[in-house]
Amino acid sequence: MLEDKNKQKTSLAELGEFGLIEHLTQYFKIHHETTTKAIGDDCAVISQNEKTLITTDFLVEGVHFDLSYMPLKHLGYKAVMVNISDVYAMNASAEQITVSIAVSNRFPLEALEELYAGIQLACDTYKIDLIGGDTTSSTKGMIISVTAIGSAKEEEIAYRNGAKPTDLIVLTGDIGGAYLGLQVLEREKEVFKVNPQNQPDLQEYSYIIERQLKPEARKDIPKLLKELEVQPTSMIDVSDGLSSELIHICTQSKVGCNIYEEKLPLDPQVISTCEEFDLDATTVALSGGEDYELLFTIPIKDFDKIKGNPNLTVIGHITEENEGVNLITRGNQSIKLRAQGWNSFNQEN
Repeated sequence: MLEDKNKQKTSLAELGEFGLIEHLTQYFKIHHETTTKAIGDDCAVISQNEKTLITTDFLVEGVHFDLSYMPLKHLGYKAVMVNISDVYAMNASAEQITVSIAVSNRFPLEALEELYAGIQLACDTYKIDLIGGDTTSSTKGMIISVTAIGSAKEEEIAYRNGAKPTDLIVLTGDIGGAYLGLQVLEREKEVFKVNPQNQPDLQEYSYIIERQLKPEARKDIPKLLKELEVQPTSMIDVSDGLSSELIHICTQSKVGCNIYEEKLPLDPQVISTCEEFDLDATTVALSGGEDYELLFTIPIKDFDKIKGNPNLTVIGHITEENEGVNLITRGNQSIKLRAQGWNSFNQEN
């Protein structure tokens, strides 16, 4: 049967604020005993025996996402990932989130149901409790604010300021894919503007597009490091680009570093797409951002514990502060790294 293109849409005004919240959150489950009271009162209540970690992020339409190619369900999922990734970047466990949204009247109830379906999928997959939030109107577009709450033992928390000279620099997974996925989507958007009948075949870009539209936070890494009996000396997630994150760690820790171009982990699809777009793969890896992998340092004595692990790549080492933050090229040249990743206040973004 043909799909009805003129389905009746439900105005948000029909439900009101509290009816909307109840409708969107009615099927969310509670996964943690620490969640004493979730949605339904003036405040949520959580009971923590360990240190509490809290982080917040905004996602703004037209700045952080484009609904012309970002499905609302994917957006909901990604909004959760962006935040809980920061908790895992402290070597901690993410447990609860709050979600606040502001939307214009162009969004019917059915659109928000899609958004919350993605949020619910993320919560169920990562065992996260939705414990509160807010909804309000917006004069233009959609704004999403998520706050994530986590916990960890004090001695297990990894800050950005603990790296020491001779520490090894370790990276999870591979990088550069999310940025290239965005380039492919932006290109196809421009093609669609010229010819709306055009239906792009994106099969060959499936990995990098998924890295952009449906990233996965590295929940597995804190658990893995604990099993390996490795305590990171510093840690950060790769959200703004590898070079930016390295500079954050080095600045906070008052150290320098050398990373090696030949050690940067790149997926074959990243390499082939860089060739297609005439982009330098190393530049993309260093400055791309939104990969949500974890970058951390460990004492050199722990190398034997992690070597050969398919989740982890040693990409360099920490040096004295006066040596600077450097990339050692395949030709053995030393190039000073600059922070060229995402900057929310850069008008060119």
